[in-house]
Amino acid sequence: MSQKIRCANPHCRRPFVRDPRVKGQRYCGKKECQRLRRRRWQHEKMKTDPDYRKNQQESQQCWVEQNRDYWRRYRANHPQYVERNRLLQKGRDQKRRRQMLAKMDASQEIYPVTPGTYYLIPAKGDLAKMDPISSKYFVIPQTYPFLAKKDSMDLLFFPEVDCGKKEATAHDRKSHPLSRPGP
Repeated sequence: MSQKIRCANPHCRRPFVRDPRVKGQRYCGKKECQRLRRRRWQHEKMKTDPDYRKNQQESQQCWVEQNRDYWRRYRANHPQYVERNRLLQKGRDQKRRRQMLAKMDASQEIYPVTPGTYYLIPAKGDLAKMDPISSKYFVIPQTYPFLAKKDSMDLLFFPEVDCGKKEATAHDRKSHPLSRPGP
């Protein structure tokens, strides 16, 4: 007597006896399991065989050319489909409008100067004889004043920036992900 195995369909998993004429049988004979087997086979074939994929595309294009008014007839015969699609499309349109509103400010630049290394050279004079000075600039948001040192250029040259006015507690410095040890 043949050994029973379980069906490969995860929704079935019932034990069955293999047909000795079918080598490597993994699915039982139920309609749903055979449909899944064929679907998986076709999916794998479409991924690995370019000739099969091309033939399927040509067949589909041929069918579409022969049945150009298929969807028009389908919508005429299925008014509940049309109504459901209309409601779903209205919801998709509203969602798209909300997303567009939320993204309006996303493209605006937050900082006028991006962090990085810049070369400072004089705007006038003999540029060939002047050596450029490289400087690194770090942009520190005003919401995190404890990241700026008290002797930084912002405080010396730009007194309107109030980075030094608010003292952060030691707890704030330790818990913030951008904090660094310092005075």
